Amino acid sequence: MKGRTDKKFCDDYCRNIYNNQLKAPENNLVRNINHALGKNRRILQVLLPDGEDLARVQKDKLLQMGFRFKFFTHIYTNKKGSVYYYCYDYGYLPLEQEWYLVVKGKEE
Repeated sequence: MKGRTDKKFCDDYCRNIYNNQLKAPENNLVRNINHALGKNRRILQVLLPDGEDLARVQKDKLLQMGFRFKFFTHIYTNKKGSVYYYCYDYGYLPLEQEWYLVVKGKEE
């Protein structure tokens, strides 16, 4: 290798490949979580009719569409104590007998 005596990589390409391989497991984890969050958001979006802010849906339908309940971006508890789970701007509220209320969050 030409260059400095303490040089570790032959060029920038080799250095980038090495560093990318070191971070691959971490990047894959983040990529997979972001993919699951995006898919959950798209599913909730599809379930809301155009122009509507609320819709009821059964748990089975969500699961059939590939919804993963363990992935959400934040939780909102209203004044009545109801807990909404959000995937970015779309959320859901667990109701009775495996029904869910799908909601579109308000712009702040």
